[in-house]
Amino acid sequence: MTFIKKSLTTAVALAATAAMATTAQAEISDGEVRIGYLADMSGTYRDLAGPGGLEALRMAVEDFGGDVNGAPIQVFSADDRNSADVGASTVREWIDTRNVDMVAGLVASSVTIAVTRVLEEHDSFGIVSASAASSITNEHCTPNHIHWVYDTYPLANGTARAIVEEEGGDTWFMLTADYAFGHALEGDVTRVVEEAGGEVVGRVRHPFPTDDFSSYILQAQGSGAQIIGLANAGADTVNSIMTAAQFGVTEAGQQLAGLLVFLNDVYAMGLEDTQGLLLTTGWYWNMDDESREWAERYYERTNRMPTMVQAGIYSSTMHYLQAVEATGSDDPATVREYMMDQEINDFFARNGRLREDGRMIHDMYLAQVKSPEASEHDWDLYEILATIPAEEAYRPLSESQCKLVQN
Repeated sequence: MTFIKKSLTTAVALAATAAMATTAQAEISDGEVRIGYLADMSGTYRDLAGPGGLEALRMAVEDFGGDVNGAPIQVFSADDRNSADVGASTVREWIDTRNVDMVAGLVASSVTIAVTRVLEEHDSFGIVSASAASSITNEHCTPNHIHWVYDTYPLANGTARAIVEEEGGDTWFMLTADYAFGHALEGDVTRVVEEAGGEVVGRVRHPFPTDDFSSYILQAQGSGAQIIGLANAGADTVNSIMTAAQFGVTEAGQQLAGLLVFLNDVYAMGLEDTQGLLLTTGWYWNMDDESREWAERYYERTNRMPTMVQAGIYSSTMHYLQAVEATGSDDPATVREYMMDQEINDFFARNGRLREDGRMIHDMYLAQVKSPEASEHDWDLYEILATIPAEEAYRPLSESQCKLVQN
C-alpha cells in the first residue's frame, strides 16, 4: 500500500510538472521566442555594434541552449542604415508578419526613439544596447523597452567632471553631432561643466555622418577653449580626432575630450594619436578574469575584442531569455516585471538593477588610453582609473521626466 501511494504521488507530481511545462510553452506566443536584431550593419556604427553585436547575440542564444522551455529561439537581423524611417518600418514589418517578440541592438538614437514608439504602439518589447541618448529612458521612456549598456548622463558625469575637476579644463567648445544623441550628450556635458565651475564658450553642430571636419575644427581652434568636447561617435569621432591631429590642435595647447569613444575607435586610430585620452566606459574586456574569459571566446569567433556594446548585447539577451524561461511567457509586461525584480551581476554588469524608467543602472568606469610603451599587445588599450558606482553614475529618478516614474 505504501508503495502504491508513493507511486501515485510520483505520477501526480510528474503529471503536474508536465502540465506546467505545457502551459509555459503555450504562453510563449507561436511556440517560439523570436528576436530581431536591428543595427547599423554597414555604416558609421558598424564596428561599434553591427555584425559583431549579432554574433554576441548568437553566442547568448547558443549558451542558453537554443530554446526556452522547449520553444526554439529564432533570430532575425536587418540593417537600419541609420534611418529612423527604415528602422521603424522594419520593426513594424517584423511584428506584423514575423511575430518578433523582442528587438535587440538599436544604435542611432533617432532610430531607437522611432522604434520604441512602434514597440509601444504594438505592445512588443525591445532592449536598447547601443544608443546613447539619456532621453530614451527619460522623456522618451515607454513600458515596452529598457536601456541596458550606457547613456550620455554617466559619460558626462565621468569624463567631463574628471577633466574639469582633476585636469583643470574649465573652458569648453562643443563639437556636436546634429541629432538626438549629440544634443543629449552636449546638454549633459554642459550641465556637468557648469556645475563644476567651468564654462562652454562655444559650440557647433555637424551633420550625421560627416567626412570633412576641417571647418568645424578651425572653429574650435578659434574659440580659444582649453577643451574641445566631441559629442559624436563612431566614424565621426575618429574623423574629428584625425583632423585635429592634422591641424596640430593638441600641439598648440588644446585638449580633445572624446565623450563617447569606444574600443574599436582607439584600436583604429592607434595609441600614438589617442594616448592619454580620458573616457568613460561601461565595461572593458581586460578588467577582470570573468570579462577576459568571455572576451576571449568572442575573439575566437570574430578575431576582434568586443566593445562594451557587444558585451552588453550578450548580457541583456541572456537576462531576457532567463526572464522568459522563469515566467513561461514572452508577454512584455510579464518579462519586464521579472527583470526588474532581479539583481544583475554578470561578466558585464556589476551592481546592476533595472529601474522603473527602464534604465539598467550598473557601475561605470573612468579609463585612460595607454601609451604605446605601456601596452602589452594590440588590444591592451585602457587602464581603468576609477569605478563610478551605479547609483552615482546615472540620472537620479528624482530628476526624471519619465511617465513611468512616480516622483
